[in-house]
Amino acid sequence: MEDAEGEGLSGTFPSLMAEGALLSRRGEHGKALASFTNALQLQAGDKHCLVARSMCYLKLGDTENSLRDAEASLQNDKTFSKGLYQKAETLYTMGDFEFALVYYHRGHKLRPELQKFRLGIQKAQEAIDNSVGSPSSVKLENKGDLCFLSRQAESKKVKQKLQVKAPKKDQKQQSKVGPIRNEKTERQLLGELYADKAYLEKLLKDEDLMKSSTKHGMRVEDLILGGINYLDTRTEFWQQQKPIYARVRDRKLMQQRWLPERKRKPSEVARYILKSMEEIDMLLTSSCPEGSCKKAEHVLKTIQGWSEDEIPNKNELIGNLYSCIGNAQIEMGQMGRALQSHKMDLEIARENDLPDAVSRALDNIGRVYARIGKFQQAIDTWEEKIPLAKTSLEKTWLFHEIGRCYLELDEATEAQDYGEKSLQSAEEEGDVEWQLNASVLVAQAQVKLQDFQSAVMNFEKALEKAKLIHNDAAQQAIIIDVMWVCQKHY
Repeated sequence: MEDAEGEGLSGTFPSLMAEGALLSRRGEHGKALASFTNALQLQAGDKHCLVARSMCYLKLGDTENSLRDAEASLQNDKTFSKGLYQKAETLYTMGDFEFALVYYHRGHKLRPELQKFRLGIQKAQEAIDNSVGSPSSVKLENKGDLCFLSRQAESKKVKQKLQVKAPKKDQKQQSKVGPIRNEKTERQLLGELYADKAYLEKLLKDEDLMKSSTKHGMRVEDLILGGINYLDTRTEFWQQQKPIYARVRDRKLMQQRWLPERKRKPSEVARYILKSMEEIDMLLTSSCPEGSCKKAEHVLKTIQGWSEDEIPNKNELIGNLYSCIGNAQIEMGQMGRALQSHKMDLEIARENDLPDAVSRALDNIGRVYARIGKFQQAIDTWEEKIPLAKTSLEKTWLFHEIGRCYLELDEATEAQDYGEKSLQSAEEEGDVEWQLNASVLVAQAQVKLQDFQSAVMNFEKALEKAKLIHNDAAQQAIIIDVMWVCQKHY
């Protein structure tokens, strides 16, 4: 059992990362900064650590060092979404709104499902509009039963936002409602980002904006052209994140398997396995997927040399480790390897008649397919998982993701059906946040079906849910979505 030593993390890169993350969550950014700095001394240039330290610098008001670390995190991987977001946030804080806008757009291109990029685009554009003014004005009228907008107009805060944001919204639409032009080939290539490209092209017509420069002397025109070129030369892939409930479920299942006594050295074996699985999960959630993958591979190699007497349910544990390796590979962008790892998990689960593990593997395989843009394969995989979903919360997420895939494939009727199933499950669960997400999905599908009246009604329902959970960002985004629908179709 030499390989089953505790492998204490004190003073190691992973432990310093975890320590820094904990201190940062507590608001102790100075101490967190020191932890991340020490971690970088052990593993220089780690992009996740650089982003974490950049966030600390930004919280402490040191924007120059924050920008330096954010840029360093992108040095070897220009598509690192966390680095793009951190750079955009730092630039925004520095008042470099045009430059920030470009990086919010790049991040949104890579991670369209992350609301933070969409909100970043909105706030950066609002700042630009406030600085240089809007080139045109748009007046909205309440028609038919659109009482939603008239009620919103009663709010001074919302009214002010509408006045600022309305002028460019028909070009700028960032929601997942979809593209608004008919160039089919380009639209299919870019997906939802087609609207982003159209917006950037419109910006090129603003002569005053094109003549301006950032604080660093870069021409806004060059930045926008760079964003257009980025969209032209890269195809969209859609990413999702494994729900927290799934990680908690997997951890509890593993603990239940190993807490009982074992025949041979029970406490030592159980402690090693539980401690190792906790470390693997901790490394992944602390933005250290490389360390998580390495640890899981080490544990896998170790237990493969042990007997069935030492490790009852050995095959189940091996499958779980393949799942952990696959999740880490997803975070590292190694989609081909991740797919193979999760397929190994699925094969082991089926061979050993482990329905919970089958469900987990199907969950992850669908996630990989969706992330690389193979939406039909994702749908097929997740639909196979439906009978295995045990809780309303799990069904809510599953139906929502299947609906999102159908929406990506422009199959709006199916997207609406699954959105409604997701909403029903969310109501059964009593989860207001998922009721919000499902309502937005239904509304987006109805926009594509040109059922605009129903779409506005469901956006209104979503807004009520956003108010209920005090999600100001969601409220603002939904209001803008409704504005776009009304400007475009009423």
